[in-house]
Amino acid sequence: MIKGLGIDLTEIARVAHMAKQHPQYVKRILTPQEIRQYQQFTGQRANEYLAGRWSLKESFAKAMGTGIGKAVSFQDVEIIDNQLGAPIVTKSPVSGVAHASVSHTGKLVMTEIILED
Repeated sequence: MIKGLGIDLTEIARVAHMAKQHPQYVKRILTPQEIRQYQQFTGQRANEYLAGRWSLKESFAKAMGTGIGKAVSFQDVEIIDNQLGAPIVTKSPVSGVAHASVSHTGKLVMTEIILED
């Protein structure tokens, strides 16, 4: 049974700018495992990955019905790409299954999270 649905649309350049201006931004958004994956990328692909994780976590919080804050933080959710590049939720504050989807254009990233019981 579907428990929640969240979507988000984020400008990649905005997230890249925040990461450049604030050195701790990446550590605030990404878990240690996500940082290891992020460090494998450079340039636009690194920006897409970071913006994608930011957006996925926003989508996750929306699916929970809370938004990012006290109920769920960026560190409470971890989403790692599998060998085919698909995002897999590996850590979350919910007991059910979480499905993740991410898509990029040159400027935007769109994400969706579906939470199931």
